[in-house]
Amino acid sequence: MAHAYTPGLKASDRTRYLARRILPIAGNVLVKQGDKVSMQDVVASTRLPGDVFPINLSNLLSLQPGDVPKCMLKQVGDAIDIGDILARTPGIFGLFKTECTAKSSGVIESISNITGQMILRGAPIPVEVRAFVTGEVVEVIESQGVVIETEATFIQGIFGIGGETYGRVRMCCKNPRDPLTADKIPDDAAGCLLVGGARMTRDAIHKAIDRKASAIISGGIDDEDLKSLLGYDLGVAVTGTEHIGITVIITEGFGEIAMADRTFELLLARNGAAGAVNGATQIRAGVLRPEIIIPHEKWKLTPDAIESKHGGGTLEVGTPVRIIRDPWFGMLGNVSGLPSQPRSLASGSKARVLDVKCADGETRTVPRANVEIRGG
Repeated sequence: MAHAYTPGLKASDRTRYLARRILPIAGNVLVKQGDKVSMQDVVASTRLPGDVFPINLSNLLSLQPGDVPKCMLKQVGDAIDIGDILARTPGIFGLFKTECTAKSSGVIESISNITGQMILRGAPIPVEVRAFVTGEVVEVIESQGVVIETEATFIQGIFGIGGETYGRVRMCCKNPRDPLTADKIPDDAAGCLLVGGARMTRDAIHKAIDRKASAIISGGIDDEDLKSLLGYDLGVAVTGTEHIGITVIITEGFGEIAMADRTFELLLARNGAAGAVNGATQIRAGVLRPEIIIPHEKWKLTPDAIESKHGGGTLEVGTPVRIIRDPWFGMLGNVSGLPSQPRSLASGSKARVLDVKCADGETRTVPRANVEIRGG
């Protein structure tokens, strides 16, 4: 049988979206079940232990470790400010005393008469978890976080960098085949989710950063532009922690690639609406896609909203696909063959494969699990 089912990127006008918002360690949940929340509302908070500053008092005071505790002017549990005197030697006949002052603020956690070291713990680091989407709290996980439900336009990208951010959707191109160049970036782009068509240029990204846009979204990007933007070759790994002043989301792949018509139309229909994006991407085990979520004003799901997602379908000869694993990650093409028998791979294992005639004219044989269907 010369066809098979494979997943694809999801794109939906109206769907039920659940945002699971969890603290890194136990803390306080600030909302309750049934509460209505907005994207940037803080729903949970905690305090991470502060940085540790070891201070070798034995060396600084030229003392044996066992003599350190009796020279201490501060004790375990005391709060310390920069410049406070921590310890003082008795000196010789009351003269030539040596002092050690604090270079950091914090609380004394321990003083060892074995090593002569004091451990100073810095101030706790506050951590806040925001709602990320506008919706309703449908579950509270005690001391950990919440689950928020919303009805939203939901779009997955193929690749992204940068973390969670918010803003209003602003279309910068008139059709999905227009490249997103610097001249299309508006001067008043601050806080916007800028949407282009085809490849976004390096200059466009830099201008968007300069204009303080929250995110920039388009069909493709040149891998050399991405490398220049980051300052290093990212490769295919886990992203989302980059700090470049903007979140970047690519919806189709690398190169001169137009945004899928359906994706462009969905974003165009929500032009001016408030949305949230996350560029975090993981291509290997436990696939994680960059996401664009634009909640609808009415949070209660309508009957036609339930799982009206587009993505995936039947693989047949001629089906447009995208390769999603190395060494051809991001390449586009069409299925040109569906061999029925498993084949041996370079790793020595066997798998069902397909032939993809790529945009560069070459035909490549890849495992079926390494492709996804492209939207129109």
